[in-house]
Amino acid sequence: MGAAGSKLEKALGDQFPEGERYFGLENFGNTCYCNSVLQALYFCVPFREQLLEYYSSHKIGADAEDNLLTCLADLFTQINSQKKKTGVIAPKRFVQRLKKQNELFRSYMHQDAHEFLNFLLNELVDILEREDQAAKKEGETLSPSEKTVNGPKNPQANGVQKEPLVTWVHKNFQGILTNETRCLRCETVTARDEAFFDLSLDIEQNSSITSCLKNFSSTETLNAEDKFFCDKCCSLQEAQKRMKIKKPPHILVIHLKRFKYIEQLGRYKKLSYRVVFPLELKLSNTVEDADSEYSLFAVVVHVGSGPNHGHYVSLVKSHNHWLFFDDENVEMIDESAVQTFFGSAQEYSSNTDHGYILFYESLGANKS
Repeated sequence: MGAAGSKLEKALGDQFPEGERYFGLENFGNTCYCNSVLQALYFCVPFREQLLEYYSSHKIGADAEDNLLTCLADLFTQINSQKKKTGVIAPKRFVQRLKKQNELFRSYMHQDAHEFLNFLLNELVDILEREDQAAKKEGETLSPSEKTVNGPKNPQANGVQKEPLVTWVHKNFQGILTNETRCLRCETVTARDEAFFDLSLDIEQNSSITSCLKNFSSTETLNAEDKFFCDKCCSLQEAQKRMKIKKPPHILVIHLKRFKYIEQLGRYKKLSYRVVFPLELKLSNTVEDADSEYSLFAVVVHVGSGPNHGHYVSLVKSHNHWLFFDDENVEMIDESAVQTFFGSAQEYSSNTDHGYILFYESLGANKS
């Protein structure tokens, strides 16, 4: 990587961003699914900053037990504190911990980057919640005088359980969907909220993210065997159902469902459809009907013609430059090259590099 690293430094010249590090990640036998997602998360700046802050405020002792959060925080801190601007780092500790923790990622087979991202974010939340509960228990075991000195750790009104913990993972990635069902007989609307870390969208040939989002929120009629039990009518009724975004997340992660199970074949097939993803996205299928604006900063790309083999790379926007990360290799690319990853307009094409997971950051001022 020495030559490639110096080539990148030459390409950026005096435009190399102050304090930024561009490091490739070593591949430990089909771990590109992991490397590509880690690069996207590293360049998700609010997430990176909070992870580094977590690391510095939880000085992790040598005897402390490793978990995925400590391994990820350690890896990001390692990259961030490198003396060199470019190079290669081996995420060995993180990959070992991942394989130890989840047998799904233990084999040397081709893994799914989206499954890994989902597992990782949920695992980070679980660890933060366990730490929070442990801290509360510690607070409860203090002597009465210590409790008074430190103030009540967790005041609870009449023993009422407090709201669930909102971690910095939630603050970055969590949005809320609302599932609205309208009974066509009495017009009553039943709404059910559900949280999400990413949106998985069905895709069609020669479409765009905007049209996929419209389809995601389109109205579906429930009739025949699918009738809805209306509480007001106390019976099964025809109804209309639709999904809207009640609270858009700060970081919007969109997963394109490129792997589809084909019953006739009895296996999954990769859809190489051309799906245009814009650099700036307006999210219009929200409850408030106010457009939320987002800017694309990372794309995890699946390279290959089938679901069970292939390779993952990532494109990342950092300080207005686009970079291409392919395991150990990092190079600069032109912004116009991003469109070569939309997919193929024809069923059989020599281009097998297709955008798979898209990362957008909200341009809104409200980052809470």
